[in-house]
Amino acid sequence: MAKQSIPVVNLNDFHAGGERRKQFIDTMGSALVDIGFFALEGHGISDTLIRSAYRLAEEFFLLPDAAKLRYENAQLKGQRGYTSYGREHAKDAVAPDLKEFWHVGQELTADHPMFHAYPRNIWPAELAEFKPVYSELYRQLETCSLHLLEACASYVGEAQDRFAGIARDGNSILRVIHYPPVSSDANPQSIRAAAHEDINLITLLCEATAGGLELLERDGSWRPIEAHPGQIIVDSGDMLQNISNGYFKSTTHRVVNPDNSRERRFSMPFFVHPQSEASLAPLASCIAKTGGLMRYPPITAGEYLQQRLREIGLAEDKGTMIASK
Repeated sequence: MAKQSIPVVNLNDFHAGGERRKQFIDTMGSALVDIGFFALEGHGISDTLIRSAYRLAEEFFLLPDAAKLRYENAQLKGQRGYTSYGREHAKDAVAPDLKEFWHVGQELTADHPMFHAYPRNIWPAELAEFKPVYSELYRQLETCSLHLLEACASYVGEAQDRFAGIARDGNSILRVIHYPPVSSDANPQSIRAAAHEDINLITLLCEATAGGLELLERDGSWRPIEAHPGQIIVDSGDMLQNISNGYFKSTTHRVVNPDNSRERRFSMPFFVHPQSEASLAPLASCIAKTGGLMRYPPITAGEYLQQRLREIGLAEDKGTMIASK
């Protein structure tokens, strides 16, 4: 197996406490400050669950278009259910991405105080396993993500719950993506996912079924990244960059087209979002670490998200939307 091209940490070290916990926090934090990416092992996400989710993804996306389109609700603007091929583009991109996807969002009980803050999930009637598998995968990824946010807060000297607290029961989204074989009539300017930064706090990417993910180096070159078996790729997004005043990097990345145009690719990023009313104003501790001047605006997570969704073509009005790019 080729050596991983980004730093690797094991979440078991975080839970172990003591020097192991400190080493985990230092390595993970340094990776997010330096390149904005790291690989995570010991994450607690069931491999069997991930395999089942990818099997179901293939079964759904290979359904006839007419069947899939029954789950695309134009009024939801991509918040839940299916988003058809070519609907989304990267910020400032002139051509659409070569992908279709499905969104699973927060599921709260009816007695939860935030139950009415989110739209209900949509589930495909053709696949009975879809709801239980993706609901459980969402739950496990959310649990893992909160531990990582605790480590991020500790790294910058904040209270452990500073970031996890605003993300708990937040607008997080599990996106199930299908990149079909590249057709001969595809827009020559389109790639599977054009260069972009994620909107959210952090992203957890379950190992994709094929390669193609690359991050932009400071010298302008592209570094290929692949999740080795048992690893999850984690990157920091624009919201974490904003609240940390640029201390944590939101690194540009993309998914390039394959050499074999007949190859399809599935991936499952989990985009960790705060609650909409959460403030992303740069923290004083991070302003001090970045020269003493506020470099990013005081803005709420909901306002930030809506602004970006207009930029990537998923929203035109002022209604709250949920997505990441």
